[in-house]
Amino acid sequence: MTTLAILNCDVLKVEHKTASVAAAQDILIEKEKIEKIVPSGSISIADNAIKIDGHGLLAMPGLINSHAHTPMVYFRGLVEDVTVEEWFNDYIWPMESNLTEEDVYWGMLLGIAEMIECGVTTVADHYFYMDQEAEAVKESGMRANLAWAVFGHQGEKGLDRTVEFIRKWNNSVDGRILTWLGPHAPYTTTPEFLKLVVKKAKELGVGIHIHVSETRDQVQNSIRDHGCTPVKLLQQVGVLDHPTLLAHCSFATDEDIELLTHYPAGIAQAPKTYMKHGVGLAPVVKFLKKGIPVGLASDGAASNNTLDILEQLRLMVLSQRVSLTDPLALPVGELLDMAFRGSARVSGFGDSIGDLKENNLADIALIRQDGLQNFPCFNPAVNLVFSINSSQFDTVICNGKVLMQNRQLKTINKDKVKQEISKRLERMTQRVKGKSIAFYPS
Repeated sequence: MTTLAILNCDVLKVEHKTASVAAAQDILIEKEKIEKIVPSGSISIADNAIKIDGHGLLAMPGLINSHAHTPMVYFRGLVEDVTVEEWFNDYIWPMESNLTEEDVYWGMLLGIAEMIECGVTTVADHYFYMDQEAEAVKESGMRANLAWAVFGHQGEKGLDRTVEFIRKWNNSVDGRILTWLGPHAPYTTTPEFLKLVVKKAKELGVGIHIHVSETRDQVQNSIRDHGCTPVKLLQQVGVLDHPTLLAHCSFATDEDIELLTHYPAGIAQAPKTYMKHGVGLAPVVKFLKKGIPVGLASDGAASNNTLDILEQLRLMVLSQRVSLTDPLALPVGELLDMAFRGSARVSGFGDSIGDLKENNLADIALIRQDGLQNFPCFNPAVNLVFSINSSQFDTVICNGKVLMQNRQLKTINKDKVKQEISKRLERMTQRVKGKSIAFYPS
């Protein structure tokens, strides 16, 4: 029996890396799943079903943010025009030492609100005090893969705290929350610590979310210190034997790429961050040609300034075409397949989301098509990639529940969240000499 019906919308489909749009469709939702997608008015709908007028709206799978540090919204626009080393050591990691559990809760809610307004229904987040992140996800109605970031200097005691979180929250809240282990990176841990992470992952039956090969220097330093690249190191210690979310991986070598084809690993890409910091772009087209799943990501708002995945979608194709000097790189269908199916797989949710079809989870974003920047509309999929902006998202549904309708958030009080964030900013942005959560090696 239909519980929710989106009537007379256009539906974006991406099949075999080709994008198409079916006009005038009804999407029928039963509990948390898509029941049917049929031509508008072709079947009767129960009187007691909740009905949403989709006329003029384009329905697509909810966007997926495959790597973020969502509560870093506290530092949006605060640290600009510095080197990567200065960014970490002089600003971000000292300020993050001020974090409390409650800070993380409110920062997560602010970031989730922003993402919902940008059509995002799922995030793979990597941060601290993850019980509070999980509470925010639970209340908001969003979907998430949550990994508690841990550094090598925190030892097994610090790692075990993240294990407790995993045992409490994994596959919880009607399956909306997954939990993975989150060692920060090879350069902030040791091979021995990573082996311990692998042992815990095997015991828990979960994946691993880790930063790797973010810069050229990281790769060179790894070869100097360990005799191999960071990706090869992850293979040697056993990380890649488990489902692995590789954040960035922008400087993977050809040998690394070939190696990754043999493991259950996916790569999260945040092109705006790489361009903004001037670190260089990843060989995304090579990843895709080798069949390695790639997902779109925002990283943190401290380095990206937004959590807008539609913006990342556009920057992904433009940056790859410029870096390759190839106007045919990442055609629209392949790009959208990466954004939806690729991001779903990278984030650990497989094929249950990322496609609007019967029996998939009902994670749906509806975007308006009547803006002047969208007119005339010869091809809605092309306009989505190159013309329309995230302020046009009208309605967002996750797990069959309406989180936003007519641009009004249903599960989060924006004014309350902004008040809570504002009263924390002065304390949060203090930098105390010698106080930092970690050190970024140069």
